[in-house]
Parts: sequence; C-alpha cells; structure tokens
Amino acid sequence: MAHDRPETLKEAPLGRESAYPEAYDAGLLYAIERAANRGPLGIEEGALPFAGEDEWHAFEVSWLNARGKPIVAVARFRLPADSPRLIESKSWKLYLNGFNQTRFASPDEVQAVMTRDLGAAAGAPVCVALLGVDDEALMPRRLPGECIDERDIEIDDYTPSAEHLVAGDEIVEETLHSHLLKSNCPVTGQPDWGSVMIRYRGPRLDRDGLLRYLIGYRQHQDFHEHCVEHIFMDLMARAKPERLLVLARYVRRGGLDISPWRATPGERPPSPLRLARQ
Repeated sequence: MAHDRPETLKEAPLGRESAYPEAYDAGLLYAIERAANRGPLGIEEGALPFAGEDEWHAFEVSWLNARGKPIVAVARFRLPADSPRLIESKSWKLYLNGFNQTRFASPDEVQAVMTRDLGAAAGAPVCVALLGVDDEALMPRRLPGECIDERDIEIDDYTPSAEHLVAGDEIVEETLHSHLLKSNCPVTGQPDWGSVMIRYRGPRLDRDGLLRYLIGYRQHQDFHEHCVEHIFMDLMARAKPERLLVLARYVRRGGLDISPWRATPGERPPSPLRLARQ
C-alpha cells in the first residue's frame, strides 16, 4: 500500500534508502514541528493542556575512546513535550551511528555532545543519560494497575473513535492498562506495537468501551507521540477526569524505543518503568 509523505517529512530520511555514516555529524538530525499535528486535536501552540515527556532508549550506542577502543552503552533521552520540535526516529538512528567510529575523550564528552545536538534540534533542553548494558534500571517490569485485555468483546472498527469512551457517575481513582495498542508509521506503514497505561481520578470508565477505543488505533497512521496526545485529549473531552496520565511504552524498532507520556499538571509516571517487549 502506498503512503503519501506528510509535508513535514518531505526531506526526512524516514522511508528512504540511506547510507549509514562512518563519522559523527550533528546535521543528520531531522526535526519536525509539533504544531502541525497538534492543531487537528485543538491544541494551541504555547498553551498545552498537558505536561509530559518523550522518553527514548537507544540500544545501539557505541563510540571509540581516546585510544581507539570501542565503548558500548544504552542511552536514555528525555525530550520535553513542550519542545517546539520532535526528532524523527531514523535521523536519530543515523546520527547515533555516526558515533561508532568517532573518538571521544570520555563518556562525559559523549553525553555533552548529545545533549547539545539534541537540544538544538528539539529547541529545548534534552536530558541524556548513558547507562551500562547491565544497569538495573534497564531490567523489565510490569505495568501497574488492572489489565483490560481479557475482556470478551467483539471488534469491527479499527479506527479510533472517541464515541467508545463512556464514563459513569461513580468517581474512582484507578490505573488501567492494555498491551493491545498498535498504530502504523504515517510514512512507511510499518506497524508500531505498544502498551498503554491510563491512570486517572474521575468518572469510572467503561472498560469494554475503553478497550474498543484503544484497539481502534490498529490501522491508524501517526507517530507515537501524537497517538498518546490523541488518547489524552479524547479522554479529557469524553470523561472529564480531575487527574489523568496516559503513558505508552512502544516496542523497540531499529535499536530505538520510545515511551511518551502526557498528563494533567502534577501527575508523574512511575519510573523507572521498562517492559519485556522493550
């Protein structure tokens, strides 16, 4: 199936054949304005209705020390949701690949270079951490709360419809999650698999309807970050919770995984939190 390339991705490396660089090059990073995808959700630039971050893990990070010996690490990047730009994933991978045959004096220098380059691309400070491959922070955990995946429901709609989101009169505080989230890359059509956690205080959500809604993303084409924002905005509009956190943990692809979260002010995700599929 052919996919039209969005205007914001006309020059992006995503979906194109690319030569992998052999030397460090900050110019490989391709940034995308967030505003273009937020407009259709009713989100005005400069007035975000949520707080949040896009947390990335890169598992194919390596460089040479001053004597030419390879060093390997896992990198964790935290990109603020209020940055004006996100960074396209393939360009990020190409950028990281450029470190492989480049010498650096120390891990601190690598961290400083990445912090500078990614912050410049995103238009906001980006937090960079380099972790050892055996770091306990990388060990998998389970999502908290109740899994709704075993509900016996019939599905015949695979596009997201907020009409499925129904809330009752009872006010509750609970955490629900599903591992059935799937969306598709808007350029290549490749599947993006993930798990989603919803923590809220407000009118009780109908679980069947919530599961139908989440499964509705199965043929939806959008980036991970925008899917999470879409879910957040629909839940706020339909259920009107006092507090809400929507967090997605997407499966690793090409050595990168991404875990965006969006929340009402004051809400924070459980951390560290990595799943077996990541």
